[in-house]
Amino acid sequence: MIILKVMKQESRLFEQIALKIRNNIKKGKFKAGEKIPSEPALMELYQVGRSTIREAIKSLTLSGILTVQQGFGTKVNAVPAEPIEQRLRSADFEEINQVRALLEQEIVHLATQNRSDSDLNAIGQALEKRKLAIESESRTACINADIEFHLAIAGACGNRVLNDLYESFTLIIRDFFAKRAPSGIAHFAMSHHLHLALFDAIKNRDADMARQIITTILNNNY
Repeated sequence: MIILKVMKQESRLFEQIALKIRNNIKKGKFKAGEKIPSEPALMELYQVGRSTIREAIKSLTLSGILTVQQGFGTKVNAVPAEPIEQRLRSADFEEINQVRALLEQEIVHLATQNRSDSDLNAIGQALEKRKLAIESESRTACINADIEFHLAIAGACGNRVLNDLYESFTLIIRDFFAKRAPSGIAHFAMSHHLHLALFDAIKNRDADMARQIITTILNNNY
């Protein structure tokens, strides 16, 4: 039991040291492309033993933050200043909309080619939920139904990578809906005829019309 407790403490310690090294990299104390200090120097800096330093370096190497180069030493890799999710959340809306347009134009194009009857059923059900949400004037239901509608189209495109990308992007879309207006369903009501037309274009395998409609939806921030 005592041995297990010591092992757990050591495990937590190397994780703490790895986090401290990462923070020092972010602060610029250890710069990208340069070597980190030697093991003895790191032991002195962080006041820990050699095994703890080695485990911390190993974990940072496995995560791609550090690279061990033969004849050079352990160097710091270039890493983003912040996670992509945070960068997306703080990005300008026009930039977000441009990326969303690229995704959705290709998604609706592929959906007109690859949609199945079950896909059409899923899109149609989401469209009906959107209509009912508008009629009940429920903003939350409108947001959920609208995202479900576009996700159903992404599911119909037949490309799992595009589908996964769009599913991740819906977090940003929810943020936009929350910031666009504190309440009300006017934007959802005004664009419902466009969503009906988009469903028909996908059903009729009309790729040009589908792309035209999704462009109109995005240009009007619907």
